[in-house]
Amino acid sequence: MQYGLATVDSDGELNAVLVRDNTYVPLAHWGDTRSIPALLQDWPQVSPMLAGYAADDNAFANAAAFDEADVQMPYRPGQVFCTGANYRKHVVGIIMGDPSMRTAEHDNLTAAELKAQAEKVMDQRAAGLPFCFIKLPSCVTGPRDPVVLPSNVEKPDWELELGVVIGRRAHRVAAAQAMDYVAGFAVVNDVTAREHIFRRDGSALGGDWLSGKCFPTFLPFGPLLVPREVAGDPYAMNIRLAVNRKVYQDESTSDMLISIERQIEYLSNRVVLEPGDVICTGSPYGNGSAFGVFLKPGDVMEGEIGVLGRQRNVCVAEAEFPGL
Repeated sequence: MQYGLATVDSDGELNAVLVRDNTYVPLAHWGDTRSIPALLQDWPQVSPMLAGYAADDNAFANAAAFDEADVQMPYRPGQVFCTGANYRKHVVGIIMGDPSMRTAEHDNLTAAELKAQAEKVMDQRAAGLPFCFIKLPSCVTGPRDPVVLPSNVEKPDWELELGVVIGRRAHRVAAAQAMDYVAGFAVVNDVTAREHIFRRDGSALGGDWLSGKCFPTFLPFGPLLVPREVAGDPYAMNIRLAVNRKVYQDESTSDMLISIERQIEYLSNRVVLEPGDVICTGSPYGNGSAFGVFLKPGDVMEGEIGVLGRQRNVCVAEAEFPGL
């Protein structure tokens, strides 16, 4: 039986709910009024309780439709980590398709040489360490909320990804034990200001991840947090995103270069991961950069990852969104 947690706004009050068969029941039905962050703080005990709630057929017999609910982000994470360049086809595609994503090493190469170099680098990355950066919690927005396109961004791009939600405090965790620290999985969209990633002002300090990744609303999150035990194989999930009903991303997580376990090992040997932290595990091929297509006001992004649910985010210009 598959189920997940979500947060629903009911007359101005945010409630944690359990979603099953596209219907939902507030956890308060079973006497539990905790928010999802509070549940994650006690996840080893909470997880089996949720399984019991999900098996309560009477509770779901007349449950409300999830599609008609006012679904919010599940919660705002304390820390958000992203693993970059973690799908071979993705990186080769954006380097080939978008000159702003190239660095000095790519100058004066033919298309064939450029592709060969990018593929060689990705082969080396598969055997090396993850490349991780931080995305600010203030970027997070809901799965049905607008994505605001900043006035100083020319190439806003999508990156639908598998998100990993941490369920136990993790420090210096070995890869072999890493999945024991995972509460579940969620859909995330690591929206990117593509032209801001590599600065052109002569800076030798590397990528500008603040400017490239951290604008408000640049991380749609949810709708569901699906527990690890019922989500299925995280390396056999299909990531699919369409813009204005045209499908751009339609790839499998099986193309992930550095595993979730290795990402957790790497991160937990540098920082302390806390319950509720989110790891965005990398984007498969199909970003706008690969096609020379970027987001503009009025565009509608629709992304889904199997049992983890579906996002629908309308893009709006910053000037037209005074509530930001």
